Amino acid sequence: MNPFRWIVSRARNLLISRRNAPRDTRLQVSNLTRNTVLATCMEVADSAAMRNKGLLGRERISPGEGLWIIPCASVHTFWMRFPIDLVYLDRKKRIRKLSGDVRPWRLSACLWAHSVLELPPGTIHGTQTQQGDRLEFSNVAVPETAVEWPLSEGKIETEIPQ
Repeated sequence: MNPFRWIVSRARNLLISRRNAPRDTRLQVSNLTRNTVLATCMEVADSAAMRNKGLLGRERISPGEGLWIIPCASVHTFWMRFPIDLVYLDRKKRIRKLSGDVRPWRLSACLWAHSVLELPPGTIHGTQTQQGDRLEFSNVAVPETAVEWPLSEGKIETEIPQ
């Protein structure tokens, strides 16, 4: 195939997939083996751009938050500003490797992993998560945020966007 046509078709497919993909999806991640919750607001990084950026540029990650990078078998923390916990999963969402409190400027990998969860530091220890545990992902409704519209009289009106 002509290299120019290949580049154009890849770019077109990328734009179409981004247009059709629902963006603000959040997941709850539960450890079925330990009956605990690892995250209540997990973002999904399933496009090349989102996987490349990861958590870069953020000041911190709050308890209950996280990022599920799929597919992914290795992670770096170069230019990050905070440590993270890493949970490597296979295709059956079984934990293959755990790396707790990974500091900035480190590399981590798992050859058997299909995806990885990036979580706040201390999540693995706090939930007593161990290698071999099975995880479950379920959709969480993203709360609609109220938009404040200033009125001419100096009052603020709250409206829920439709």
